[in-house]
Amino acid sequence: MQTATRGRRGGGRPKLGKPNPIDVHVGARVRLRRTLLGMSQEKLGEAIGLTFQQVQKYERGANRIGASRLFDLSRVLDVPVSFFFDDMADPESGENTSAPSAMPEAGEPDPMAKRETLELVRAYYRITDPGVRKRIFELTKAVASAADAA
Repeated sequence: MQTATRGRRGGGRPKLGKPNPIDVHVGARVRLRRTLLGMSQEKLGEAIGLTFQQVQKYERGANRIGASRLFDLSRVLDVPVSFFFDDMADPESGENTSAPSAMPEAGEPDPMAKRETLELVRAYYRITDPGVRKRIFELTKAVASAADAA
């Protein structure tokens, strides 16, 4: 027997004016991967059947990404679905247990979101010789260690 009243099921995101922190994190990870690939919002939207405006809303966390859409994004962006939840803070403690040890201080911009970082990573992966790439990686680590010691 069907009830006469129809309405929203409970459990949805309440409309409080600000996005859920998990949606913001997932959207930021979509933006990070898209940018690392050098893909525009328009191209990503075309690949999954959306407008670039919808991609913008996903990346800001304004709109929640459903499971099937997240699966589509993982295929187009060539990452596992778990990538979108990597480095996420524990909702209860607020601590990030999987974060790198060199996290920015409060109020500092995330270095992974800087254009300079993204361009550096893109250039690094354009180096086709694995030996050269490994030597550059080791050189970068050595220079960073020397700077820490100074």
